[in-house]
Amino acid sequence: MTGKLQLVRATLAAGALTVASLGAVATASAAPAPEPPRNRIVGGEIAHTADTPWALALNNSGSPVPSGQYCGATLVAPDKIVTAAHCATEAASTYTAIQGRDKLADTGGKTSKITKIWADPAYGKEPGHDVAVMTLETPFTGVPTLPLETDTAADVAGAQSVVYGYGNTEGTGPADTFQKVTVPVLGDAYCQKAYASQGYAGDGEICAGYENGGKDSCQGDSGGPLVLNGRLFGVVSWGIGCADAGNPGVYAEVATYSAELQAQIAG
Repeated sequence: MTGKLQLVRATLAAGALTVASLGAVATASAAPAPEPPRNRIVGGEIAHTADTPWALALNNSGSPVPSGQYCGATLVAPDKIVTAAHCATEAASTYTAIQGRDKLADTGGKTSKITKIWADPAYGKEPGHDVAVMTLETPFTGVPTLPLETDTAADVAGAQSVVYGYGNTEGTGPADTFQKVTVPVLGDAYCQKAYASQGYAGDGEICAGYENGGKDSCQGDSGGPLVLNGRLFGVVSWGIGCADAGNPGVYAEVATYSAELQAQIAG
């Protein structure tokens, strides 16, 4: 992330970039190419898609980044991926999901265009709701999927969750390369205080990271998976800056929206 925006969570405005600790948004209008939401792994380590085959890169044809990197996503069914609503504002035809590629500069793995997008209709109208489901044109048959967390009680302070992505590392690792970092859950009370004026939603969002900073998701990681106990626990959403002390990452809490997500996944 670059300076995580305070509040703004999605809406890509033509050429404008809305950043959040974990996710930013670029709204595309007519002329200017959309900028990728700014968020990437900071202070993490190299990861391998062979170990987490359900973790995907979500590219966009309008991305100014040479690799096309735009957001992250999670394979939850052979033909369905979950990402952030603020990553889903462009036309479906402009996206490409990439599976099994540790370095985006390489050509291995599977790819698929997107044919359909559902974004939580409450996103941008109410705090939270930063979730979306996309349908793959070419199903990633045979690739393991990640189940959704359905129990909101999993959001317990101290839980050791792990976030994955290809985003900005702020010099702590190679760019456009799959990475991971462990970010303990800090609890709603911490983020409600840290983001008192930004509208943190205790019901629907997860606060995770380190009080002293140093490790976080960042620009380009938006929409990617936050994993706990082998389930999709959260979706990289927003924050202020990347790995800054007192400004942990904020993630959409999957369990809160699991019923809606499962309905879209089954549809």
